[in-house]
Amino acid sequence: MSDVRGKLSTLWIVVLFNMIYADILGFLNPEFLRGLMTGYAEGVRVTQQLLVASAVMVEVPILMVVLSRTLKPTVNRWVNFVAIALTAAFVIGGGSTSPHYLVLAAMELVCLALILRLAWRWREETPPTTTP
Repeated sequence: MSDVRGKLSTLWIVVLFNMIYADILGFLNPEFLRGLMTGYAEGVRVTQQLLVASAVMVEVPILMVVLSRTLKPTVNRWVNFVAIALTAAFVIGGGSTSPHYLVLAAMELVCLALILRLAWRWREETPPTTTP
């Protein structure tokens, strides 16, 4: 049987790298930085509540790196399903229309689709049988 846990965890890491890099590239945009200096990011007011909500949402894929490796298969599948939905909503709803963001968000969504496929097809592992 293939290492489903390792694949899931690795895909969550790829999602995280893309999320981080999308933010880093966003900070290189002078217009975005000017907006932040006035308390707005692409027309959205940056408040403590928004920052906390963003922190909570980004914790989902961070936790999934570990949870994908440690949870029992049945629970793991369902936790992945919930995490995929939350992360996809965050990527789509909290995103930008900047070309760099669209490229990175597309990769995030492809990885989430791969995670969904892996989790959906994952069945309970059977322990290896020992032969006398």
